[in-house]
Amino acid sequence: MPKVGMEPVRRKALVDAALRVIGDHGSLAVTMSDIARQAGVSPALAHHYFGSKEQLLIETIRSLLRQLRSDTVVALKAARTPRARLSAVIRVSFHADQFAPETIAAWLAFYAEAQRSEETRRFLVIYARRLRSNLLADLKVLLPADAAERIAEGAAAMIDGLYIRQSLKSAPIGIEASIALTEDYLNALLRGFGR
Repeated sequence: MPKVGMEPVRRKALVDAALRVIGDHGSLAVTMSDIARQAGVSPALAHHYFGSKEQLLIETIRSLLRQLRSDTVVALKAARTPRARLSAVIRVSFHADQFAPETIAAWLAFYAEAQRSEETRRFLVIYARRLRSNLLADLKVLLPADAAERIAEGAAAMIDGLYIRQSLKSAPIGIEASIALTEDYLNALLRGFGR
C-alpha cells in the first residue's frame, strides 16, 4: 500500500524518470519497468499511479507543456514592450530545462508518436498553437497582420528546426547561439518594416 501523501511525489518522480528514459533511448520504446527502475519504485507502483505506460507518457508530455506554459507566463509578465515579449518567448523556448538533451530527445519521440497517437498529436498541436499565438500577439502590435502571421510562422519553424538540429548534433548549437539565431531572424524582418 503506498504511503499517504506520497502520490504527488512519486507521480512526479515517475514522470521525470520517463523523460530521462525516453531521452536515453531516443524513442518511446521503453517499458514501465525501465521507467520504474529509473524512478526507484516497483513496476507495480508505477502501474498503480498511472495504469499504463501510455497514460504515463501522456502525463509526461503534459508535464513538459505545463512547465513551458508556466515559464512563458512568468517571462511575459516580466517583459515591458512587445519586442521584449517576443524575446521572452524565444528565450523560454530555449530554456535550459526544455533544451536539455533528454528533453529534446523526448520531444522528438513524441513527434514520432503523434503519427500514430491522436492524443499525442493533440498535445503537440496545442504546443504549436501556443507558440504561434504568443509570437503573433506581439508581432501584430508591431506589423501589419499578414506580415505578423508570416513572421510568427517563420520564427516558430526556426525554433522547432533548431531543436531538430540539436537532437541530431549535426550542428551543435547551444542555448545562447539558438537564441541569437532566432533573434537575428526576427530583427532582420522587423528592420524591413522600420522596427
